[in-house]
Amino acid sequence: MLVSATEMLKKAVAGKYAVGQFNINNLEWTKAILTTAQENNSPVILGVSEGAGKYMTGFKTVAAMVKAMIDELNITVPVALHLDHGSYDGCYKCIEAGFSSVMFDGSHFPIAENVAKTSELVKVCHEKGISIEAEVGSIGGEEDGVVGAGEIADPDECKKIADLGVDFLAAGIGNIHGKYPENWKGLDFDALAKTKALIGNLPLVLHGGTGIPADMIQKAISLGVAKINVNTECQLYFQEATRKYIEAGKDLEGKGFDPRKLLAPGTEAIKVIVKEKMELFGSINKA
Repeated sequence: MLVSATEMLKKAVAGKYAVGQFNINNLEWTKAILTTAQENNSPVILGVSEGAGKYMTGFKTVAAMVKAMIDELNITVPVALHLDHGSYDGCYKCIEAGFSSVMFDGSHFPIAENVAKTSELVKVCHEKGISIEAEVGSIGGEEDGVVGAGEIADPDECKKIADLGVDFLAAGIGNIHGKYPENWKGLDFDALAKTKALIGNLPLVLHGGTGIPADMIQKAISLGVAKINVNTECQLYFQEATRKYIEAGKDLEGKGFDPRKLLAPGTEAIKVIVKEKMELFGSINKA
């Protein structure tokens, strides 16, 4: 069933594991992630970027599809439907569309404006039982053209945003969206520990989970990261399996051109990587 992410992430902090946010792009993506969560008895967060929401014809379509799929597939594990990197207007659209969680990304605003908009959205979300994630400072990667070190959030700014009553917080600790460059310096655990010391048990979010070495992921979880976002890796697995299918000429055999057959190997590949991530994050059998 569709729930807010608050409870699942509180449990994750207490149990020293993390819940994966896997971004969805279409029906196959959603089905693959939901069935993998159910098969592994793991809570899961479905992330929807504003671009993916637009691609799927709007947030109402996404919410209706996810709710119906949970019903039709008999999904009993906790599922949160979460807006990823939401604008101010995007958050309101998702609240209205029936999302159970939103992220307001005010990190590009001056801190005072980020605080004002975040505090307003916290009030609106909490009145409706929706969880809210906020972001401080910028996280590196191709989203903002930063490469190398990745961005580090200011722990004092993190505390300012945390004090507004957000349910979980994204703070840059050297992580990057997309593929990591050769010269990447790794996660900054000192910055993470400083932020954690100021915000207590508030769950922290690690964006750009693709390509961070497993030992760093586990260390980040031990220091209070309870939500890890994975997107690029699912796309790469899907692309690789689809490429193999076509290169092997399977789309030319019989009814191999049928989109259900054409997309099946990619869909199965998503399930493989999602399960691997759930194992790494420690969320299996935590539903």
